[in-house]
Amino acid sequence: MIAYRYKWIIFVKKINEMMKKIVILFALALSAIACNKKDDGTDQAAIDDQLIQDYLKKNNIDATKHPSGIYYVITKEGTGESPNINSTVTVFYEGRLLETGMVFDNYGGKAVTYPLSAFIDGWKIGIPLLKKEGKGTFFIPSGLAYGEQGSNGKIPPNAVLIFDIYLADFE
Repeated sequence: MIAYRYKWIIFVKKINEMMKKIVILFALALSAIACNKKDDGTDQAAIDDQLIQDYLKKNNIDATKHPSGIYYVITKEGTGESPNINSTVTVFYEGRLLETGMVFDNYGGKAVTYPLSAFIDGWKIGIPLLKKEGKGTFFIPSGLAYGEQGSNGKIPPNAVLIFDIYLADFE
């Protein structure tokens, strides 16, 4: 009976050691993901910024860089106030991939109404730069869009997005 208990204690200690190693490996994996680095060690945000700058230069677009990293061009000023993160916005939009120009969404040309807080971070930053009935083009780095995972099969991982947005109304 004592030999059995001794074997059991050794078994439990080995399991505990294995669990510690698993936890450490898991923590290392999470920290690697959180760093937002590509395999070659480059920073995805810097890659996205260069892609946007190259696109703007190639297409002779004079855009403003927001501290968040998005670039934008206000094409119609609009009037009155601007929405905030607590606003419900009604927008018409078209989303394209920066690298290919492929349109991945425009909601069938119809307006959509949602709380601003429900959208991607790039919209949460960009839409408040518009006033009611204002229009703008937003160049959104992947980290403020769909990141490494991409979305809905149409947006690949680490895709920089372009959105033309018309802010029809907000409350």
